[in-house]
Amino acid sequence: MEKLIALGCDHAGFDYKSAVIELLQDKGFTVLDKGTNGTDSVDYPDFVHPVAQDVSNQKVSLGIVMCGSGNGVAMTVNKYADIRAALCWNKELAALGRQHNNANILAIPVRFIDQQTALAMVDTFVTTSFEGGRHQRRVQKINK
Repeated sequence: MEKLIALGCDHAGFDYKSAVIELLQDKGFTVLDKGTNGTDSVDYPDFVHPVAQDVSNQKVSLGIVMCGSGNGVAMTVNKYADIRAALCWNKELAALGRQHNNANILAIPVRFIDQQTALAMVDTFVTTSFEGGRHQRRVQKINK
């Protein structure tokens, strides 16, 4: 099965986007780039709703969203009932988001972390699995 991942960002995330895509492609992923495609000011929901839709519809297994604080993109995608976006600022949180919360979208606050940290988080996020067990019942309680 082809490994697909969706990625969306606003103008703040654009400078990290190419490096993230290159890392993902090196790991064997096909990246569905939902934009944006420049540094002109844009509205982040326009570029992260498509990521959430692709994950929700199981077109892709995981998504990555980026904006200045990471909050706006995380709030937007977490409106979808079966999305569990983890807003992270280090690789340990990215690992825990996957291991304990079965996060399926990583939200990156690009104005608060350097590109090396963002890439380490992406690498950790896509290579870490959900542990299940006691965490499974907690994840099942997220959506009412």
